[in-house]
Amino acid sequence: MSKKATFLLPLNLSLAPFLLVLIYHLLSCVAVHGVQEKKILSLHNNIWSPRKSNEAPSSCFSHNLGKGRESSTTLEMKHREICSGKTIDWGKKLRRALTLDNLRVQSLQLKIKAMSSSTTESISEAQTPLTSGMKLQTLNYIVTVDLGGRNMTLIVDTGSDLTWVQCQPCKSCYNQQGPLYDPSLSSSYKTVFCNSSTCQDLVEATGNSGLCGGNNGVDKTTCDYVVNYGDGSYTRGDLGSESIQLGDTKMESFVFGCGRSNKGLFGGASGLMGLGRSSVSLVSQTMKNFNGVFSYCLPSLEDVASGSLSFGDDYKNSTSVSYTPLVQNPQLSSFYVLNLTGASIGGVELESSSFGRGILIDSGTVITRLPPSIYKAVKTEFLKQFSGFPSAPRYSILDTCFNLTSYEDVSIPTIKMIFQGRAELEVDVTGVFYFVKPDASLVCLALASLSYENEVGIIGNYQQKNQRVIYDTKQEKLGIAGENCSF
Repeated sequence: MSKKATFLLPLNLSLAPFLLVLIYHLLSCVAVHGVQEKKILSLHNNIWSPRKSNEAPSSCFSHNLGKGRESSTTLEMKHREICSGKTIDWGKKLRRALTLDNLRVQSLQLKIKAMSSSTTESISEAQTPLTSGMKLQTLNYIVTVDLGGRNMTLIVDTGSDLTWVQCQPCKSCYNQQGPLYDPSLSSSYKTVFCNSSTCQDLVEATGNSGLCGGNNGVDKTTCDYVVNYGDGSYTRGDLGSESIQLGDTKMESFVFGCGRSNKGLFGGASGLMGLGRSSVSLVSQTMKNFNGVFSYCLPSLEDVASGSLSFGDDYKNSTSVSYTPLVQNPQLSSFYVLNLTGASIGGVELESSSFGRGILIDSGTVITRLPPSIYKAVKTEFLKQFSGFPSAPRYSILDTCFNLTSYEDVSIPTIKMIFQGRAELEVDVTGVFYFVKPDASLVCLALASLSYENEVGIIGNYQQKNQRVIYDTKQEKLGIAGENCSF
């Protein structure tokens, strides 16, 4: 039987104090500078290379991913680019997305100011995204639902209340994949009248009351709606009710907008799904079905990747969920507001007087916006830990940029947002850098500063990738858990 030899090395006791100091210093570096809290990002084996979808345009339609308990269902969620079926110039698209994203955020800030004035008149006059920002370049994710027996692809937006689709007869409609919804072909479609309580709910949902009146002395009975947006996009039409099927769950008399005149960059989608908080939103209308609970897991931007949108609390997740309260703010009643209490970079907790304030979480905004003092703290600590790399000029709203063409991969500090109740959102490694140029010659930290300290911060979808985000409107809480969202 073999034996192991053991050797004892003599310790020079005179060096013991020095060794203890050295060990303490090394441990301090790990704790203070977060050496262990970094992740590897591959720079050249990524999604930004030119590509063309291998799927036919019909792949714009997503699928039912199955039914859990009776009170839950799950839909496949896809990135909107699959609807185009065209070669994607990612560089051009990503740069344009930043410009439009900035317009959306400016519009949201104007909307918030208008809502804070507590007057319907000021809300209507703002003509901002109202409860939505419908610039398709910033609303990246779509699902398919059955409306009156017909498949409709809808852009998912938590900042919007009214769900709408393009309808026949249409006075002015953009091109979409598949036929327009035609209420005359449905036996379950019903008109919503202008003197109904549902019509009056439009004030909360769109900032414009349902229009009655008429022309040439003839009274108008339909409930007309108008939603205008900051970039000139709009949808106009009348309210109706129809059966809607979400996965395996069918609901009758769902109120939606039948868009007769629609303009904007909506791609091949049929319309928009409003997941906001007003009484006309899909969440409110399906309260009896799903108890006001929905969740999503946003996939990466690869055109073959799919995530999921679940209604009800029976969703698949292998990690523990941390919850934070939804902030009750009557002036921001249309939005989902969280209390951002802290943040960390590479394990180093940041300090700012602006922590403890409300911040919106939004599926339509791309880049997260932070109050200037918080952004400054984030930027300073990030540059301290991500040092020695060639810098590059700022681009648009992004001012912390690098030229990383010489690197195959880089180790980047983790970014965590901390909310009331110690709930954490750890940004996925793919959500830390924004590739302004696909060759990595211009790669920027995917966070931006608001213009003023008193503006409301926004958590964008770029930082929500590969997270299960759970909205529980009945219990007034929001859950977060890491999850691989690509199916």
